[in-house]
Amino acid sequence: MGKWAETRKAYFGGSDSQRKKESMKSRVLPILFNTKMVQEILGGRKTTTRRVMKPQPLYYTGRRYIFADDCCPKKWEDCDNIIKTYHYQPGDILYIRETWAFMKCIDCDGDYAQGLQPCYDFQAIEYDDGDSISDGCFVYRADCKAPERIVWRPSIHMPKQAARIWLKVTDVRVERLQDMNGQDILREGVNCHVHPEAHYFEGNQKMMFAELWDSTIGKTDLESYGWEANPFVWVIEFERCRKPEEL
Repeated sequence: MGKWAETRKAYFGGSDSQRKKESMKSRVLPILFNTKMVQEILGGRKTTTRRVMKPQPLYYTGRRYIFADDCCPKKWEDCDNIIKTYHYQPGDILYIRETWAFMKCIDCDGDYAQGLQPCYDFQAIEYDDGDSISDGCFVYRADCKAPERIVWRPSIHMPKQAARIWLKVTDVRVERLQDMNGQDILREGVNCHVHPEAHYFEGNQKMMFAELWDSTIGKTDLESYGWEANPFVWVIEFERCRKPEEL
């Protein structure tokens, strides 16, 4: 490398500059959703999700979250600092892990035999399935016409290669679970189909969401994290986006 090239690299493209550029890139992270919520996201009805905050604060003073000394590894003081500790941050790109399967391609120009959905990108994919690699297509439980004919794989085991839904995080905040109103619940993809101006809209919405929320919490954790416990939760707002070009 010539002297000018070295000087130019130092000023315009040195290692520090490169690290800064890389640090500015959006992180790409997985997020789990069940089949019903995937359907709501695909339909454009779900733009928010809530996740239990762990460990739970003992209480919030209005400025500080107070934790028990024996359950919190460090002092999280004001709201800005506590949000910076969360796994997901505004600007992150998330790919949804959903219930899925991998099938050998039969006819990618039309439906599968027996009424199954065709693959989405109409491209054969090489996928390492234990002892063998075969050409095939990814299919998804959320919109398959004949789900009973497929051996489905858990969402947590879905590889990034199979991801078809990408989200960009637009906001992260902390709330108590029961602070949400009927419109917040609509953004969670839950709709009681009552007119929003009806006096019982709020109650019906909360009743439906409470039932859904409790169904996702293990029985042993209901007392701590169920609807009635009114736990602190992370509120993640997102919007659909394209798959990053570099992936």
